[in-house]
Amino acid sequence: MGRAGGALMIPFLALAWAFGLASGGSFTDECDATWEPQNCWIYDGGKSLSLALVSNSSGSMIRSKRQFVYGTVSIMVQLVKGNSAGTVTTFYTSSSGDYHDEIDFEFLGNETGQPYTIHTNVYANGTGGKEMQFVPWFDPTDGYHKYTISWTPCMIAWYVDDVPIRVFRNYEHSNDVAFPKSQPMYAYSSIWSADDWATQGGRVKTDWTHAPFVANYHGIDLGICECYGGDCVYGCEGAYGPPYCGGLTDEQRWKMHWV
Repeated sequence: MGRAGGALMIPFLALAWAFGLASGGSFTDECDATWEPQNCWIYDGGKSLSLALVSNSSGSMIRSKRQFVYGTVSIMVQLVKGNSAGTVTTFYTSSSGDYHDEIDFEFLGNETGQPYTIHTNVYANGTGGKEMQFVPWFDPTDGYHKYTISWTPCMIAWYVDDVPIRVFRNYEHSNDVAFPKSQPMYAYSSIWSADDWATQGGRVKTDWTHAPFVANYHGIDLGICECYGGDCVYGCEGAYGPPYCGGLTDEQRWKMHWV
């Protein structure tokens, strides 16, 4: 929220409460397995989850039970260890339909010893083409790391371990660049096979002798404005719009430039 300051916090919290802002809980409480549920395991009292890719047609996916317009969604993930070439693990938000909105984290696997690629993208009204990629400065298979998507009427921001790596600002009115703003979204995470393009442009294929490929999760948080369409869209815009959706702080901008 940038340098909003303490004076803004009380009205922001009041608006957020009035228009359905909610914090997350366990995977059991917050998510459903919507694709290949036999490859999804929830344990540790709902605090932990594993998704497995067992063949080129059998991965797994979870989806939040609630839809929302604006908010912050975070998840802790340990990506597939070892040879993960051809695999894609995702964390994203998306609406439904042909002209959907979507905000992506995609983690593209690689050969043993080679780094993952963090792939980001935005779709608005069914149109993407806003990709940016990053090489992580850490080993995302060594322990859990936090990935966050923040969506407000002013901008979208992607964070890794609370460090901003990308900002996509709302220039729809000034530059006619489409921006996700009114379609309720779900939060998703999945693992699937894409060895025709995911690793080194498809040159390196998946070695299925290493299957199953497993991504492990610990903790999910949905700080969202719960909304299923209709008038709540305007309420959520009021709760998250100006003056509550400022930019990054100077320190955050410095960290993003470093990344």
